[in-house]
Amino acid sequence: MSRKLTAEFFGTCWLVLGGCGSAVLAAKFPQVGIGLLGVALAFGLTVVTMAYAIGHISGCHLNPAVTLGLVSAGRVRAAEAPGYIVAQVLGAAAGAGVLWLIASGGPGFSLEGGFAANGYGAHSPGGYGLVSACLTLVHLISIPITNTSVNPARSTSQALFVGGWAMAQLWLFWVAPIAGAVLAGRVHAWLGAEDSLADREAAVRAAMAIAPEEALAPATAREPR
Repeated sequence: MSRKLTAEFFGTCWLVLGGCGSAVLAAKFPQVGIGLLGVALAFGLTVVTMAYAIGHISGCHLNPAVTLGLVSAGRVRAAEAPGYIVAQVLGAAAGAGVLWLIASGGPGFSLEGGFAANGYGAHSPGGYGLVSACLTLVHLISIPITNTSVNPARSTSQALFVGGWAMAQLWLFWVAPIAGAVLAGRVHAWLGAEDSLADREAAVRAAMAIAPEEALAPATAREPR
């Protein structure tokens, strides 16, 4: 378990450093800034790189909402969830700390600029209200609305540094992603509940063109050494 939690810590640290770092340091860089598309890609790439790096160790959740969604779907034991969530929040905070050390050395830096913290209403980049924030999930669409976070750990890390309004609005960025993830997990479990072993075997045989009389190779899985 310690290896899984360490992997989640460093993975979430990288997510915040790469994703939020792109928003804080590179999005509006004069003439060559990466813009909203670049920030969205940065978040996606951080997850992809960590999926390859730690996916085989911890599953690469990097997000309390993902962890709780998997618990809801019956894919992760509930007893493991608190450790995962703590590791993710601490990793995100560490990433935000490193980002602050880098960004604070630049001219004109101020936490009043938001530091990629999430917010709605007066603190939304586009001035959008609470209802719009709840309904919008995709980074490319919702960065102008809330700075986008479907990750409570990432939201918490930036709010810890900004304080004030960011901490006051942080509840939304815990409640909305977790509610959506748990609901998705329950729907997933319900949709898959009626699939019998025979149905799954038939689907595998059809997908791999395996004849009915041929034996299927057993699936194997093991804990990392």
